[in-house]
Amino acid sequence: MISRVLIRDLGVIESATLEPATGLTAVTGETGAGKTMVVSGLGLLLGQRADPSLVRRGADRAVVEAGLDVDPALAAGIEDLGGEVEDGEVICSRQVLASHRSRSMVGGAQVTAGQLGRVMASRVTVHGQSDQLRLASPERQLEVLDRAAGEPMRALLASHGKLWSRYREDRQELESRRTGAAERELEIEVLDRRLAEVDAVDPGPGEDDELAAEARRLQAAADIRATLARADQLVNGVETESGPASGAIGLLDEARRQLDSLTGDEHSAALASSARAIGYDLAELAADLSGYAEQAASDPARLEEVNARLAQIQRLLRSRTTTLDRLLADTDADRRRRAELEGSGEGIDALSRRVDELAGELASSAAAISQLRTSTAERLGAAVVPELGALAMPRARLEFRISTAPMGPTGADQVALMLAANPGSDPAPLARAASGGELSRVRLALEVVLADTETPQTLIFDEIDAGVGGAVGIEIGRRLARLSRRHQVIVVTHLAQVAAFADRQLVVTKSSDGRITRSGVREVAGQDRLVELARMMSGLSSSEVGIEHAQELLDLGEGDL
Repeated sequence: MISRVLIRDLGVIESATLEPATGLTAVTGETGAGKTMVVSGLGLLLGQRADPSLVRRGADRAVVEAGLDVDPALAAGIEDLGGEVEDGEVICSRQVLASHRSRSMVGGAQVTAGQLGRVMASRVTVHGQSDQLRLASPERQLEVLDRAAGEPMRALLASHGKLWSRYREDRQELESRRTGAAERELEIEVLDRRLAEVDAVDPGPGEDDELAAEARRLQAAADIRATLARADQLVNGVETESGPASGAIGLLDEARRQLDSLTGDEHSAALASSARAIGYDLAELAADLSGYAEQAASDPARLEEVNARLAQIQRLLRSRTTTLDRLLADTDADRRRRAELEGSGEGIDALSRRVDELAGELASSAAAISQLRTSTAERLGAAVVPELGALAMPRARLEFRISTAPMGPTGADQVALMLAANPGSDPAPLARAASGGELSRVRLALEVVLADTETPQTLIFDEIDAGVGGAVGIEIGRRLARLSRRHQVIVVTHLAQVAAFADRQLVVTKSSDGRITRSGVREVAGQDRLVELARMMSGLSSSEVGIEHAQELLDLGEGDL
């Protein structure tokens, strides 16, 4: 419940402090005094839009603050927000700045307006004129019916909501997989082709570098062998198709023979002797060359094999414009993606079965919800009839008509609240059958019936008595008083018949110096309250008849309690 409310610089209210009773509190005052600002301030705490025009002229901000009693569960949530709870109470506040910004606080911690609204809404409900209009909507009517079903319905809806979330997620995934089946097959085909190209070559890590190094070694050995063979040919000679070709040894031997043929020339003989000696050395060189050439390591077949393998790998790398290390990494990624796509294709059937299973569970859950709604609709409709009768609608009948709707998070029902206001008339949708005043009375009748099934909270009614008066006003006051036995009730009213049933009456007053109008809030009791009730009835606060009538109303209210 709310222990106190502070309002500063909001609309015409300069500064006001409200301390609602634990039971029924009536907020009264002259038209234009600022009663609506009290509800507007509480609406700000509930997260409503912060309109800078609400800031009082000349002020830089409007402030609304409330002390709210909390239970351990709510206290834990507030502490999660960083707020502090002292002695079971938390201070909630909202500042509306003239600079088009607002600030929200819960227990001293700055929070969003939505977070503040959720904390307040867990304990406070405002019923204003707009709420009466919302009662005419199918969504609101379904909510009222589910409230009447109490904890069993809350448990069913919580379970159904979880099922619905799982079903919707799995169904979306299934649709996505089915829609992407063609794209998946195309991607698999591309991956298969890419993998086949690599598998055909099957390169190993670093293989291209290893092959290049081996090719260089083999090529060097071949070059050495070829050079030695050529040197051997030049020294020893070689057989050709046209016959033997003399090497250095043959040519030197021919030169020696020519020199030997010159007899009688000592110098020529000396030269022939030198040629003979050189021939011995050249023969030894030829033998060494021949032996070394035979021994030089060379494997032309392996070199050809290495070059062929290296060319194969390089063609693959050129086609992908990449390196071998990156190719192997990309290929591993392609294999993983291929397995993933194959797995997703295989999972469609399993996912489809799971979606069908969840649909069956949802149908069973929705059936249980529908059954509870049907029984609750009969009970609630019957319970509201006497309440409507007491609120000057003695012949009215209220019916919750349930029909089938597409499956959703709250089941597969839609609800139409039907009202037959007069005997002989067929029930019609509440939005068409009820006037504004009748909507207010239907709303109040429902709240009275629902009161005993809900956790105690603060209920705020903004001019629920609009468009009624006299005996109907007394019945409205009586029912608000009955509500206040379980809940804290605050009503903004213009009817003395309603205010007389309050445990505490707060009056919004205004004053003006000709330039600025100011409003404040004060509690009235004793004679002051009689004067205020008399003013509300006749506009004459000093009328003895009005004072006597006010006393009668107070006696009536106290007698009912």
